[in-house]
Amino acid sequence: MDILTASWVVPVAGEALRDGRVAVGDGRIAWVGRAGDPGEPKAPVRDLGPAILLPGLVNAHCHLELSHLAGRLPFGGGFVAWVEALVAARGSDDEASVRARAAQAIRDLEDRGTVAVGDVSNSLVHLDLLGASRLSAVVFFELLAWDPARAAATLEWADRRLAGLDGTVAPNVRVRLAAHGPHTVSPPLFAGLVARGGPAAMHLAESPDESHFLATGSGAWPGFLERRGLGHVAFALPGLSPVRYVDSLGALPRGLVAAHAVQADAADRERLARRGVHVALCPRSNRNLGVGTAPAPELLAAGVGLCLGTDSLASVESLDVLEDARLLHRQFPDLDPAVIVRMATLGGAEALGFADLGAIARGRRAALAWAPAPAAVDDPCRYLLSGDARLRRVEA
Repeated sequence: MDILTASWVVPVAGEALRDGRVAVGDGRIAWVGRAGDPGEPKAPVRDLGPAILLPGLVNAHCHLELSHLAGRLPFGGGFVAWVEALVAARGSDDEASVRARAAQAIRDLEDRGTVAVGDVSNSLVHLDLLGASRLSAVVFFELLAWDPARAAATLEWADRRLAGLDGTVAPNVRVRLAAHGPHTVSPPLFAGLVARGGPAAMHLAESPDESHFLATGSGAWPGFLERRGLGHVAFALPGLSPVRYVDSLGALPRGLVAAHAVQADAADRERLARRGVHVALCPRSNRNLGVGTAPAPELLAAGVGLCLGTDSLASVESLDVLEDARLLHRQFPDLDPAVIVRMATLGGAEALGFADLGAIARGRRAALAWAPAPAAVDDPCRYLLSGDARLRRVEA
C-alpha cells in the first residue's frame, strides 16, 4: 500500500481536501483524508508536491476509428458540408492506417489522464487495441441505414458481427449496439434496436439541420439524402423535435448516452430527465461545426445527467476532454467549476456504467490523474479549468 499526497485532493464525490491524502492498495482506494485523520493506514508516502489529485477523466463520446482524419476536414462550411466531407474521406485510408492512428489516439488519451472512454465505432477494427490499453471502454457499435428496406439486413449483419466477438473481447472492453441518429436511422431499424434492448447511444439533437428535417422536412438534410441516392425513400414526417421523435419510437431507454443535445428545448430536457438519459456534451465539436451551444445549465436544472465527450479528431483538435471542460467553463462562467469537473469524471463514469470509476472513494479503482499546480491555488476545480493545468495519469 502507498499513500499519495498532494496540495489538493479532489474526490469529486465530496469536498476538495487541502493537503489531502489517498491510500492505495491492490489497485483500489483504501482510505481518503488528511494526515492524522481516523483510519489513516501506515504506509510509504508518495508526495506529488504542489499538485491537484483527482479521478481520471472519462471521455464519454469519441470516435477513435476516425482519428486518421485529424486535420483533414474543413469546419467552416456548416454541418452538412462537414458530413459530406467526412463520408467522402473516411474510406480513403487502408485499415492499417486507421488502426495506427487509433492506437496513437489511445496512447494520447492515456497520457492526458483519461481512464475510460465511450467510443463509437462502425467497424470494430480496433477492439484489440483498446483491449491492450489501460483504458476501460464501452464501444458503441453504431448502426445507420436510412432506407427501411435495409433495416433487416443491417440488423442481421450486426447480430453476426457481435456473435463473432464471443470470447475475443478483453475484460476492459464492452460492446453495445447503438444508433447513429434520428435523421440517419429508419423507424424499422430503430425498432430492431429497441427489440435488442437498445440503442445504448446515439447522436441526438446535434444540429439545426437535423431538427428542421424532422420538424418540417426543410433545411439542408434532404439535399444530402438526395445526393446520397436516398431521395426516393418514403418518410412519414413526424413533425417533432429529434428528442420527441425518438421517444415516440420507444428508443429513449433508461441509461442511453445521447451525444450533443444542442437543440433540446425545455420539453425535450424534461423528457430526457424523465427517461433517465445521459447527455454527453461536446462543446468544441459543436463550436467547430457551427451547430450551436448546448444549454448546459438548463439541462442540469431539468435533472439531466451530464457528462463530457470530445467527439472525433475529424471535428476537434485533440481528444483531451479537459479542453471541452474548459470551453464549457468559458461558455457558462457562472456554472460551478466543481460541477463541470464532475461531468468530466463521475458523470462520464455513471453514463458508461463504470460504478468503480469517476470518484476518489474507498473501494473504487485507483484510476487517478494529477496536475502540477501553484501552491497559492485556493480553488482546485477552477484551476483545472483555467487552461494552465496539464493532466497526466498517476502511474502505479
